[in-house]
Amino acid sequence: MNELIKIRDVSVKYSISARTLRYYEDMGLITSIRSDDYAYRLYDERALKRLEQILILRKLNISIKDIQRIFHSSGSEVVLEVLGKKVEDIDDDIALLHELREIVLEFIHQIEQADFNKDSDVKLLYEKAKEIKTQLVTANYNGNPSIVNRLLEVTEKLDKKVPDIMIVRIPKFRAVTSGLLTFEELFGGDFEPWQEAHKHLFQPVIFDCPDFLCGKDGMAEWIWAIKDEVSESDTDPYEIIEFPGGLYAVAVSVDGDGESHDRVRQKVEKWLESTNFMIDRDRDHMGHMIYVDDEIRAGLGYHQMNLYAPIKLKVSS
Repeated sequence: MNELIKIRDVSVKYSISARTLRYYEDMGLITSIRSDDYAYRLYDERALKRLEQILILRKLNISIKDIQRIFHSSGSEVVLEVLGKKVEDIDDDIALLHELREIVLEFIHQIEQADFNKDSDVKLLYEKAKEIKTQLVTANYNGNPSIVNRLLEVTEKLDKKVPDIMIVRIPKFRAVTSGLLTFEELFGGDFEPWQEAHKHLFQPVIFDCPDFLCGKDGMAEWIWAIKDEVSESDTDPYEIIEFPGGLYAVAVSVDGDGESHDRVRQKVEKWLESTNFMIDRDRDHMGHMIYVDDEIRAGLGYHQMNLYAPIKLKVSS
């Protein structure tokens, strides 16, 4: 008999969140089984084998859209095509990094030739040490201009691998909250059907949909912005809160699973090191699903989510 495994046990066994499992199911990659005497999702051996395939492909940084193509094909042609393209991408990265290494070595050679008795040379060394790419654009550089131009070309190509990031200020707003729940409770409990039935109470804060998802200590809180006239009796049994708003660094996580979010979050934090902002540890990271339209999702082949990292200005020492 094929043993059925609870979603919680699958989450623990493979170190992925219940939300990621739901996401894979929403994208048609795996299938769960519902039992009349059990409220949550169950997975059989076939689903687990498929999940293992997904996790291997995600470790190779294969997109959800390409995984869909692989699973929807009957032979090995698509997976070979996808993996071959991945090898080409890696080769391109290696070539760019090797070229960048040679450029940096050339700058090291030029700096070694600098005259410390000349104020101009000392100043140039200091500026280069602060931020080599920016200073190459603004400083008076007397070296080989072709090296500078090529450096800018290489770094521009590498920069494209970092998500576009913008800084936004979210205003204060009233919201109804699910309260802190496990992902299993959040997406398999009472709040999700409640919010579906009460959309007339909601009001967008930004873009075209009003929800934010905040994660904390392995749990999550779903908040939905509401209209000014909505009262506690309208949202019963859920609480109304005053969301404080604030500054956030925003980046797009193209594939909506937890692993993608972690990679984007790391890149955002790395990017912030070059600014006067830092992560505000007193506030929670948030997710915001921009496009909930089925037609848009079908066209993209995946969900698209904005990730909001709470930030504040660095304190001068």
